[in-house]
Amino acid sequence: MISMDNLHDITINDKGEKHMNLKNKVLADYPSTTYDKIRYRDTDKQGHVNNAVFSQFFETGRVEILYSNDIPLYCDHCSFVIAAKNTDFIKEITWPGEVEIGTGITKIGNSSLIMVQGLYQNNMLCATSETVVVQMDELTRKSYPLHEITKDTLTKLMMK
Repeated sequence: MISMDNLHDITINDKGEKHMNLKNKVLADYPSTTYDKIRYRDTDKQGHVNNAVFSQFFETGRVEILYSNDIPLYCDHCSFVIAAKNTDFIKEITWPGEVEIGTGITKIGNSSLIMVQGLYQNNMLCATSETVVVQMDELTRKSYPLHEITKDTLTKLMMK
């Protein structure tokens, strides 16, 4: 659920789907934050971080939530898979340094959730991502309902 106080942060696409406008978010707006070190090998011929590496940075933020030992969200026979992912590249990331990763949730469904993320370098927004993550039964390879305790835990990470 998206807060009514932030309706100016919502965009509606041509299919009528609501999406949070992440370009005006700062790192502190995200309920979960972490960081990754930028390595020299992450750079490309142009001297900036290759766009494929952005996905690795986003993965760091997702995995810290989905596979946390402190708050396990998955059932014994399930894993999380990405069903859809959209990334907007806003600004270059350069070496050396660190990238800070903000992660939050905008929707929790029966077996899926939508995670939104921002990548920041030196407090500047460099990229945003919206990812649909589905809990999958490892045996059947089909979606599997999220437990109510999992939904309650994820609710604490909703974007405001």
